[in-house]
Amino acid sequence: WPAGWTTGWPKARNMIMIEVATQMTCLDELYLKMVDYYADDPARIQHFVKVHSFAALIGRQEGLDPQTQQTLEAAALVHDIGIKPAEAQYHSSDGRYQEQLGPTPAREMVLSCGFAPAVADRVAWLVGHHHTYTAIDGPDYQILVEADFLVNLYEDGVPRSAARHALEHIFRTPTGTALCKTMFGL
Repeated sequence: WPAGWTTGWPKARNMIMIEVATQMTCLDELYLKMVDYYADDPARIQHFVKVHSFAALIGRQEGLDPQTQQTLEAAALVHDIGIKPAEAQYHSSDGRYQEQLGPTPAREMVLSCGFAPAVADRVAWLVGHHHTYTAIDGPDYQILVEADFLVNLYEDGVPRSAARHALEHIFRTPTGTALCKTMFGL
């Protein structure tokens, strides 16, 4: 390596690593809080873990900036947090009840993990709209919907025709589209 090649880089690299470590710590804490939230319900835990995995992958492959990626991943972890209050209040996990009752606990949990208020606000908004497929207003929203669809299509055991319909009407990102085609043989 040429002399002086590291001038300035170690400090900048350390600052980047500290920011990434802080984000990962917040995401890890949120992940573990959601496992606790759904204690004794492995199906719901498995669901949000899979949605988070697909969302994180699609976001990275689509080149999201770090804040949008962090927001997306946080939203993917808590996207169904409204199910428990919906079942308690309405005896139903219907999407409209999730959207109605999920934003407040999502925002509170995200804030409790040290995320910035702007991130918590966007996550709450995404939780309140993740079953609404019109007027998708950003890549975090689009990718969250795609990741949830990838998991739901599989978990619900839908026929190939339903997966094809979702592919044609829901998927917009190149990565999500490719995953859907590959997973469901389309």
